[in-house]
Amino acid sequence: MKNLFVALFLCLGFSLQSQTDQRIYDIIEAVSAERIEKDITTLANFGTRHTLSDTISQTRGIGAARRWIKEEFDEISANCNGCLEVFYQKDLVKKGTNNRIVKDVYVVNVVAIKRGSKYPNRYIIMSGDIDSRVSDPNNYTSDSPGANDNASGMAGTIEAARVLSNYDFDSSIVFVGLSGEEQGLFGGKGLAAYAKKNDWDIVGILNNDMIGNISGVDGVVSNRDFRIFSEPVPPTETEKERNARRFYGGEVDGISRQLARYVHKTTKTYMPEMNPTLIYRLDRFGRGGHHRPFNDAGYAGVRIMESHENYTQQHQDIRVENGIAYGDVLEHVNFEYAKKLTAVNAITLASIAWAPPAPKKVEIGGIVEPAAKFKWSMVDGAVGYKIYWRDTTSPTWDNFKFVRKVDYYTLEGIVIDNYFFGIAAVGANGHESPVTFPNAIFR
Repeated sequence: MKNLFVALFLCLGFSLQSQTDQRIYDIIEAVSAERIEKDITTLANFGTRHTLSDTISQTRGIGAARRWIKEEFDEISANCNGCLEVFYQKDLVKKGTNNRIVKDVYVVNVVAIKRGSKYPNRYIIMSGDIDSRVSDPNNYTSDSPGANDNASGMAGTIEAARVLSNYDFDSSIVFVGLSGEEQGLFGGKGLAAYAKKNDWDIVGILNNDMIGNISGVDGVVSNRDFRIFSEPVPPTETEKERNARRFYGGEVDGISRQLARYVHKTTKTYMPEMNPTLIYRLDRFGRGGHHRPFNDAGYAGVRIMESHENYTQQHQDIRVENGIAYGDVLEHVNFEYAKKLTAVNAITLASIAWAPPAPKKVEIGGIVEPAAKFKWSMVDGAVGYKIYWRDTTSPTWDNFKFVRKVDYYTLEGIVIDNYFFGIAAVGANGHESPVTFPNAIFR
């Protein structure tokens, strides 16, 4: 039966746009708004999860919160016969590191790995933040429930782990609660360094920061819109790579942008009722999230979040002022919406983890010719490749040609001057890797 499917796939030139992997729909259906509500409520009820808050109490503070998160991951693992590797990853941050670190503190992340069977050292990561804060970033004693920012992202990460623990994958999936975000992105810095030290091959990180609010301060109420933030090119690129872009293009085609497009395409394929928006920016104007430390380390990373924020409910002391209720409390969270964005993450994680790796090297040729030429490194486990192209002004990959197991192809009649190109590897199950933008030239 498997061989018959592969043969049919090859004959038809399988299109992800028409893909109907029933498992993906099952994953969407399995995500529970009720469980997300329960977990957000539990996290909010720890009173404060400020990075510098109590670590001894069993009921209040970040210590209690992270122990509870680990217990949840441990329980999920127990229910799938130990399928998750659960551990703490921590770093000591010294007083005075910045003006928000007013005492020595251990920044502790809670990590759960669903190990892949074929590419165990290839990782796709979903994160939520454990910590919270009020108006004063150094106030670590006042109530700071952080229901949306960011119990929503943390609860979504736990729920995605619950659902995906029921499946086996080729690549590894990491579910992580990151700490120290409000004090300076320290949890992300620590895990990115840990990944470097242990030679993780990271496809990217989906950073979920505020996925529960549908009523914006702009007056818009929507339970379908969400944003995907990504920076255009890696900050680790070389001067040679920067200079090459002047002649070959690629200003909006870095690895994080390709990951963002992957999230967008997967969502539109399987959840067409949702309206993802690609935001061509690292994060909100002048701000940063926990994907940034991974970008800084050379990994792909995006931020997934609500489209319509309400600033009266972020980083605010709980109060009523001029008739306006301030504070990030439970009553402002829409759990059905958090369910939808959790599902967006889960199906993206699954699709990448079921796909072969992306080609590492993609060469392009065809200068002053009426044809675009490509050579690429073959990928183990790929039954074919998709050569994508798009108008230079288009944000998404709009056209493709499926080719079988070859490492060279010419698109006749396509002038390379007028389009951008990329190549993705496709597996026997129809799932494909993120696109690799050309990284070399041949003549």
